[in-house]
Amino acid sequence: MDFLKSAVASIAKGPAFPYTFGDRVDVDQSIWTLHNGTKREDNSKCSIFSFDINANRSRLPIAKNTLRKFRTLRHPGVVKVSDTLETDQLIYIATERITPLAWATKRRALSEESAKWGLHNVAKTLKFINDEAASVHGNVRVSSIFTTESGEWKVAGLEICSSMKEDDAVIFTLGSLVPDIGRYTPPEVAKGGWSSISQHPIHAIDSYGYGTLVSEVFSGGFSGSDQIGSVKNVPQAMQASYRRLTHALPKMRLSVGHFLDQGVRKGGFFDTPLIDLTNGIENLGLKNDIEREAFLGELEIVADSDDFPEDFFKVKVLPELLKSVEFGGGGAKPLALVMRFATKLSEDEYDAQITPVIVRLFTLPDRALRVCLLENLPQTIDHLSQKTVSDKIFPQMVTGFGDLAPIVREQTVKAVLVVINKLSDRVINGELLRHLAKTANDEQPGIRTNTTICLGKIARNLGAGSRAKVLTAAFSRALRDPFVHARNAALMALAATADMFSEDDCATKMLPAICPSLVDREKIIRDQANKTMTIYLDRVRKYGSTLPDSVLPPPQSQSAGPTRLSTPQPSNQWMGWAISSFTNKVGAASGEIQPNSNGAKPTPAERASSTPPQNGLAVRPNLQSAPSANAVPRAGSNLRNMTASPPTVEDEDFGDTWGELDDNDTSAADAWGSEPTSPRPTSSASTARATSSYDDGGEPDFEGWLNAQAAAKSRSKPLSKGLATKKAPVSNTASVKPALASRSIGMAAATKVAPTKDPDAQKVLAAEEDDWGDAWG
Repeated sequence: MDFLKSAVASIAKGPAFPYTFGDRVDVDQSIWTLHNGTKREDNSKCSIFSFDINANRSRLPIAKNTLRKFRTLRHPGVVKVSDTLETDQLIYIATERITPLAWATKRRALSEESAKWGLHNVAKTLKFINDEAASVHGNVRVSSIFTTESGEWKVAGLEICSSMKEDDAVIFTLGSLVPDIGRYTPPEVAKGGWSSISQHPIHAIDSYGYGTLVSEVFSGGFSGSDQIGSVKNVPQAMQASYRRLTHALPKMRLSVGHFLDQGVRKGGFFDTPLIDLTNGIENLGLKNDIEREAFLGELEIVADSDDFPEDFFKVKVLPELLKSVEFGGGGAKPLALVMRFATKLSEDEYDAQITPVIVRLFTLPDRALRVCLLENLPQTIDHLSQKTVSDKIFPQMVTGFGDLAPIVREQTVKAVLVVINKLSDRVINGELLRHLAKTANDEQPGIRTNTTICLGKIARNLGAGSRAKVLTAAFSRALRDPFVHARNAALMALAATADMFSEDDCATKMLPAICPSLVDREKIIRDQANKTMTIYLDRVRKYGSTLPDSVLPPPQSQSAGPTRLSTPQPSNQWMGWAISSFTNKVGAASGEIQPNSNGAKPTPAERASSTPPQNGLAVRPNLQSAPSANAVPRAGSNLRNMTASPPTVEDEDFGDTWGELDDNDTSAADAWGSEPTSPRPTSSASTARATSSYDDGGEPDFEGWLNAQAAAKSRSKPLSKGLATKKAPVSNTASVKPALASRSIGMAAATKVAPTKDPDAQKVLAAEEDDWGDAWG
């Protein structure tokens, strides 16, 4: 803390240093103190080497040598310096943000591939220093190597770095001032001193130091000179060359440049995918299409492995790929890799690097890019804000619903499931549903199927007011789709959204729509239809069990005289239902039966028969319908002699509840499955019984009551086709013969048909008159 206070005080008095000091970083075997820092101008990260002159005045010359070499030695493998400050009391060197390599080697946290990649970078830097710069580093060891934010290894420790062209090089006289340098000095220096370096090849001391670095990296530390030359933990492919680096004789040592050349040869120890990737990523924009495809293929292989540094992909590879996608015409393949690497970024990094690129790419008309963006939306949607999706991405995304390419339309429909939670209710229930309505009718069956699946999965996001209507229309149509998978998707969607329909809709809309699928030609449809049907039936039955037995008011007590009609017993429920509809009216009936529709009162003989006259032709009395075994017994005719009259139309319109009759409508017969009976001859005794009064013991006259109802009905509205009243004068000479009334139950007295001169019309009328009873058989 005292040092920091003095440093701050010195800065306040001296030139301004536009950086802020942060946490102190522990470094070993160094004359420098390392701090994390930030640049005040843009708040970017950096590292700051500081040297207190008053506290380390004896080592000031090598500190100044370090400052001078950082300024003059420019190479990608050397720690990049951004600014320096030198006063009478201190020296500051601001660099890119770095971390000591010793942290990783002590924890044995480096994979073999990462270690080779780092050693390869260091070898290239030392080759430059020895060959191009004609200099000696002199302090190559783990404490002199740092890693950047991208994971790359950078060379520092330039305290005694010297040019061999200088006669008064620092290394000759001040080499021993470096902390703990004695453990790393080669045998010739330990024997002849630092001045003996000039008598040996330039690379000799750095080759030996590089050898100790190799041993320390793979072994996790350096114990001393006895470790030099040991191949323990060193990769087998590297062992022979490693031994030559640390040879006892300086002239027999392999230079770092030759060591690098041996490693990068085909099949060499530096011939690895990661090293090839790092060499090619920087000039990706300069590659032709074939070279770019080959490079991206290798990059994809590397990205799937866990042995490679993530930081390098984030900091070095990702920016180059983004440039290739946006400006280099790289296409969809580098974009897919961008999306894969982007998942490793923090939220702040993602917002700064990836989100702006995604928004810009959605505005481009390239179909391949659009499909790639839609396919990778599941990995990116969590990093995008709701405002970004709703205001910037979705308005561009909807253009894919109407694209000519089916794959774009299909991927757009699938992407709806990803972005649905980022859209507002107004967008979902407005624009989105309009587009889905179009894709539901797409010419491609796969798109129709995916639209149905999409609607089933986003059903809960739809507005409560329109949800049931939209789903009912969409699924009902999909159930009739000729594509089998579309029908199957509709059934599965119905099963998943059953709780979103009301019980009434389940019973009146959904179940009728599902029923045809029970007999579908495809077994998978029939099986799924049965499963879906069970879900809806269980729900309807459960709801039905909660309903009351009846909503009708309790029956009122009869004030009229008692009737002899007994209350139906539960064992004969069908009979009880058929009779209960009119028994309550029998006691209240009074007056005479109303005349028929043509104004003529029926004679006693006409009342005795239920068969009306037909154009003056008497009905043959010897034919009757054979009663069914289970038919309801006819009520006797004694009710006709009672003074009670049937209810008027104003009191009850019984026929209105069943609708208009249609001669051609056979649905009722088909539903009940009844078979018409054939007429059979009757004896004279039965004919006599038809014309005479039958003592039925006071039972109500079912037949007469139905006749009265039909008469009242005929006055209120016209009969159906074939039964309409035809006005014509009644012949006084027409004789009406009694007949059994079983074939004409419920019919009022028919009127005469007016004669016509058209022979064809007469034939039609005659046919209708002859066959009118068959429709009721």
